[in-house]
Amino acid sequence: MTERLRIGDEGLDAALANNRQKGLPAIDVSPTQGKLLTLLARMKGAKRILEIGTLGGYSTICLAQGMSDTGKIVTLEYEPKHAACAKENIAFAGYADQVDIIIGPALESLPILHEQQQSFDFIFIDADKPNNPHYVKWALKLASPGAVLVADNVIRDGEVLNRHSTDPRVQGIRTFVELLEQEERIEATAIQTVGEKGYDGFILGIVH
Repeated sequence: MTERLRIGDEGLDAALANNRQKGLPAIDVSPTQGKLLTLLARMKGAKRILEIGTLGGYSTICLAQGMSDTGKIVTLEYEPKHAACAKENIAFAGYADQVDIIIGPALESLPILHEQQQSFDFIFIDADKPNNPHYVKWALKLASPGAVLVADNVIRDGEVLNRHSTDPRVQGIRTFVELLEQEERIEATAIQTVGEKGYDGFILGIVH
């Protein structure tokens, strides 16, 4: 499917290869999901993108491919090893000048961005799922009117429907979705996906 849709390029392929060589977990978005991020950013005309969860920078590159030529991405990564690999990958893809990687717990970095009065017109959440409820609260504070919000891994093989699940990732996603239902500032929906990453899905929303 990815070959038929001509998904991927030298920068993205090199990022995956470098991630494997550096021993990063293979939990990047799939090529088709990455292309969706590119298209969503391009349709939005994104100029200021916030990414929570960098890993090796594969999704960062996808987002950079869709944003404006003068756009900027701020991406937050907890693990220094992952951030170092992402820096290499992003530079190889040609986006070093447009991407700032902030290392450390996102819940420490997000308040600083808010204090700096930074705002974003596209926000992608793909980090540790138990903290998703906290991430979305900060995302709403940092979102400009009309901002697009995307959150990955919200179906988890259908386990998100299991009210008795003790998995903290599932519990985090459930609370995250419940917050979105109650929040008047965002209009959102869930999209289920099946592919090489299994049965999962993402949240897609617009902040008013």
